[in-house]
Amino acid sequence: MVLSLYLLILCANVLLIVVICMNRSLHEPMYVFLCSLFVNELYGSTGLFPLLLLQILSDVHTVPDVFCFLQNFLLYSYGGAEYLNLAVMSYDRYLAICCPLQYNTQMTVNRIAILISVTWCCPLLLCLVMTSLSNSLHLCGNIIEKVYCDNFSIVKLACSDTTVNNIYGLFVSSFSIFCPLILIFYSYIKILKICLSGSKGTRQKAVSTCAPHLASLVNFSCGACFEIMQSRFNMKTLPNVLRIFLSLYWLTCQPLLNPVVYGLTLSKMRIICKSLVFAE
Repeated sequence: MVLSLYLLILCANVLLIVVICMNRSLHEPMYVFLCSLFVNELYGSTGLFPLLLLQILSDVHTVPDVFCFLQNFLLYSYGGAEYLNLAVMSYDRYLAICCPLQYNTQMTVNRIAILISVTWCCPLLLCLVMTSLSNSLHLCGNIIEKVYCDNFSIVKLACSDTTVNNIYGLFVSSFSIFCPLILIFYSYIKILKICLSGSKGTRQKAVSTCAPHLASLVNFSCGACFEIMQSRFNMKTLPNVLRIFLSLYWLTCQPLLNPVVYGLTLSKMRIICKSLVFAE
């Protein structure tokens, strides 16, 4: 079942990446940012599923420390890149809906390249430092009560002082979540004002392009909220199966939801995907 889920995520995201790359009609900023989002889904899924599959097939559930720290780095950088991708996409929609006449002059090739670079480089650098700090700790325990390695679980095993790790971990979490959310909320407040004062056509355009983005944002935020609550609070009163499901929600549902939502909702992508899948 886990392998089938991983293969489904791979196929769905790779399909849409190929569709965007191979069709000139989709070589627009919105679809370029979507392509970056789908690449991030592959990145996060690969950080989870291969090691999880090995653990399921293994009789002894031990993980070498290098793989544990690598998984910690991959999953946290995936989460940071996901929020930044969604923030950049909201900024793109803000320009397209609120400043349509200046859109082509504002969203240039250079600006697109800078935005995508920031989306990927910031989370990678922040999580590299966080993983290095965790790796420098002296650990007295070796049992993580989760199905994947995460930073907070590693820090809890330390015998040495973890003040720096805790402060930096809170900084990374706050920066990765709240800064993108502020930009997203600002963009949608501006879009909402235009929708309320604009024509019916403007409202329909805004709904058609913003609805999948909002669905993706709400879904990922719920998953991230489940993960933070489970890491910071005692959830042992919940059934073990439910705890596992909540801890994996942000890493499994988002990579599966995004290609489905965007592939079905955006008309250009839907038409091209249907022609590929149902081609005679």
